[in-house]
Amino acid sequence: MAAIPPIDLGAFLEGTAQEQQDIAADVDDICQRIGFLIVEQHGVPRQTVDAAWSACREFFELPLAEKLKARSPDPGCPRGYFPLATEALAGSLGVETPPDVKESFGVGPLRGPAAPIEDAAFEFHYGPNIWPDKPEHLRAALTDYFNALAALGSRVLRLFAAALQLPHDYFERFHVDPMCALRCISYPAAAGSLLPDQRGAGEHADYGSITILKSVPQVPGLVVRLPTGEWLAAPLVDDGFIVNIGDMMARWTNDRWVSTLHRVSNPPESRRRQSMAFFHNASFDAAIECIPTCRDGQQPKYEPVRAGRYLNDRFNAALATE
Repeated sequence: MAAIPPIDLGAFLEGTAQEQQDIAADVDDICQRIGFLIVEQHGVPRQTVDAAWSACREFFELPLAEKLKARSPDPGCPRGYFPLATEALAGSLGVETPPDVKESFGVGPLRGPAAPIEDAAFEFHYGPNIWPDKPEHLRAALTDYFNALAALGSRVLRLFAAALQLPHDYFERFHVDPMCALRCISYPAAAGSLLPDQRGAGEHADYGSITILKSVPQVPGLVVRLPTGEWLAAPLVDDGFIVNIGDMMARWTNDRWVSTLHRVSNPPESRRRQSMAFFHNASFDAAIECIPTCRDGQQPKYEPVRAGRYLNDRFNAALATE
């Protein structure tokens, strides 16, 4: 595969039954081979993206002391500000590397289940967000973006259900109170010497259902590992979104679909890179087990897991030791 393929989501949602079937078949093939695609005609307003993008840039340009006001005192909390070198994503694969050269700001679900679940990991996913005082419009901009991407995630899952020859609303029951998360990331321009194997983001696979990525269209960085072992530079995408499946979706499909390893290279000198990764995940107590259409007469490869506990364990494995 020479490139990450584009898919017209609008054509699927508005198409005839035959057109939907043809597009879904293409998606099934892509997810079996690489697990990455570019979603075009996605329905997210450009002004929503631009407002979130601008607010994030303003936040990351603040003095460190100001940004640290939005840092959680709990190192295991996935919300708030993460300074440089506080995460090493390769650790989620059991690989020891230097900390990743990035800083980030995380936002969790804007609402949780009506009835809290008695589980020690519940707070990890649905705890209160940590909003900085500056810039003042950050909260409103990221709230609008979060809601728009959650709606996009639901539309993408309808396409994915069709690709697995399931009713289009199949995944809705598992995403009633989704553990969605938004991670806004800044990769500083390369400066000074880096440690061996130190990158903007270490080699990893995402953990959940699907990831919807918006990256700056002027600076490359994301690279994806092909089945051959070669690394493919992801294209620079302007209006579309890069979507990839995570480990949870791979488990759901009995590894019919691949959760592909990827990493982020350090930006060149004098060029900063920014991205916004939206993780559209299942509800906390959703049971993740082999989808019936993915068994092919074989026994499931994995035991059922609860989505919340699974994601909690994977996130903690990637925290850098300070």
